[in-house]
Amino acid sequence: MWVPKVSAIAREAGARLREFLAQGVETEYKGDVDLVTVADRTAEALIRKRLGEYFPEHGIFGEEGTRDRMEGEFRWYVDPLDGTTNFAHGLPHFCISLGLEQRPPGAEPGDDGTLVAGVIYDPMRDELFAAERGKGAWLNNKKIQVSRTPELAEALVATGFPSRKRHASPNVHFYHEFTLRSHGARRAGSAALDLAYVACGRMDAFWEFNLNPWDTAAGILLVEEAGGKVTDFSGGPFRLDSREILASNGLIDKELVGLFGDLFAGRNLTPIPSPQEFAAHRAARAGAR
Repeated sequence: MWVPKVSAIAREAGARLREFLAQGVETEYKGDVDLVTVADRTAEALIRKRLGEYFPEHGIFGEEGTRDRMEGEFRWYVDPLDGTTNFAHGLPHFCISLGLEQRPPGAEPGDDGTLVAGVIYDPMRDELFAAERGKGAWLNNKKIQVSRTPELAEALVATGFPSRKRHASPNVHFYHEFTLRSHGARRAGSAALDLAYVACGRMDAFWEFNLNPWDTAAGILLVEEAGGKVTDFSGGPFRLDSREILASNGLIDKELVGLFGDLFAGRNLTPIPSPQEFAAHRAARAGAR
């Protein structure tokens, strides 16, 4: 019902992003190493205009400041360019993310509803991920589902790091543990695409701290409609204002939640080698040549 029109909007915005990338990117900073580009604002303005034309009664909550009709039953969460840092450096891994929430009558502006539609579009690969509640998830009109990987040791997992106040984020320590316990951990720079990749089975799990609703709304529905599971780090229900997200294929979620419990409690952690151990390792390698 919503997806065909929103897919067209995402493709139109994606074409504009490709044009900006080809022309060269002008950037500025929101804060400490938090980039914003002319492309972000232009894409959001285009999306805002098109959503207003197709769905004039719907609200819009956009990353770059759009706050329209927030009291209504339907609300779009819009990230016009997820992966801005990649985009600004010419790295072709970014996307447009549009997620639709339906809220019950009488809900306050801050109340959560139900995610009912989502589209994530990667304009550089021309990959359009889409989902509607109860109808499944799709990649370029082919149905997708999460992986069947049964345990963390065999899993490829993904995460991200904040662009601001990196020193205050504990995620580098989590990354260390996940890298050692999984088949590999990836940090590609777009949370929305990471969630889409969990939905289509390219990744087995994704976790991150301190994301915003426009980062996650579409991807959450994709994962759930593809048969996966989305929670907080303790395995509890995920809310759009949650400051932590854990998405998986549903088969390794208990193992992941258990690992997070250990990490937060400081149990069973793998010690980082000391400088002396690094030096001894380096000397041993030199002697073996």
